[in-house]
Amino acid sequence: MKNVVLLGSTGSIGTSTVKVAQDLPDQIRLLGLAAGGNAALLLEQTRKHRPAVISLSDPAKARELQNALGTACEVCSGNEGLLKLATLPEADIVLIAIVGTAGLAPALAAIRAGKDIAVASKEILVMAGEIVMSEARKHGVRVLAVDSEHSAIFQCLDGKPTASVRKLLLTASGGPFRDKSAWPKEKFSEITVERALKHPSWVMGRKITIDSATLFNKGLEMIEARWLFDIEMARVGVVVHPQSIVHSMVEFVDGSLLAQLSTPDMCLPIQYALTYPERAASDRVQTNFPRLGTLTFEEPDEERFPALALARQAGEIGGTLPAVLNAANEIAVEAFVNRTINFPQITETVRRTMAAHTVIPRPTLEQILEADGWARREAARTQP
Repeated sequence: MKNVVLLGSTGSIGTSTVKVAQDLPDQIRLLGLAAGGNAALLLEQTRKHRPAVISLSDPAKARELQNALGTACEVCSGNEGLLKLATLPEADIVLIAIVGTAGLAPALAAIRAGKDIAVASKEILVMAGEIVMSEARKHGVRVLAVDSEHSAIFQCLDGKPTASVRKLLLTASGGPFRDKSAWPKEKFSEITVERALKHPSWVMGRKITIDSATLFNKGLEMIEARWLFDIEMARVGVVVHPQSIVHSMVEFVDGSLLAQLSTPDMCLPIQYALTYPERAASDRVQTNFPRLGTLTFEEPDEERFPALALARQAGEIGGTLPAVLNAANEIAVEAFVNRTINFPQITETVRRTMAAHTVIPRPTLEQILEADGWARREAARTQP
């Protein structure tokens, strides 16, 4: 039985994690749950799974939950609540599915408390990958991937040294605007929020869905892979695979390729991270190859999707630049969703912010957070 702390229990990854726990009641116990503002769903999850401790971002709502639950469960709130959950003595693994930068401090706290972490929040490794992985090595804990792409690479590598790897190949669906004939670059300014939120393969949260439309999501994953697998950016590539069946591939130095395949369902990589190194039996994900038809692959169109080049630049330069890329993108996506900028201006906002930044090499955590704050202000100020 693994005691799991789930930070971000009411979001897309969080609710999928709850499903995995329901599938494996003899192997996974939800010891702690944290949510942002969805008190009603957190209350429902708590009553069903009976965690020891829960946390909500709003202290007033947390007090209401405590009154509703009585002494059955301890209710915390705010950043202090996240840190308490991340360091619960009984926890075996902490799954971090909080969108944005809020997951960074709990991730480091969990590592320093000797807990394995499962990372669904890209920002943690994009912003502070060097620090996080160094701390994990220092404290002898695992950093396990929850993204389907990184889980696929992890499964393909299976402990093989990075010296045996020629290239890591992250697959991308290409998003809703992959078809150049239907969506030439000249039409990108006409893309609506509603259209951008219609992902062809996955049901995800709003931010990650927009990132998938711009391919910033894949760019962030490239930087994440660089740190997770201790490999330079030059050996991390992207292949467009519209069917989303091959979740990623590893090309080895002898020319062999290994790939991990399954029908698209986030429950599979979540379950693998939580049960690793074992594989637990589950009927939730089943793949019928005769029904799949043709699997196709193509090069990403970096002229129409310059986010990939910006991410590669940030990953190669390193220092504070990946944090700036990430923060500027968050601000730009929010502006697009609020209809104050158009679709191509998301990438343009990030480009301008990166160009204005003076990079600090090998930054401290405080310098990373300062760069994050600066980038948010700069991106809001310089939007086209």
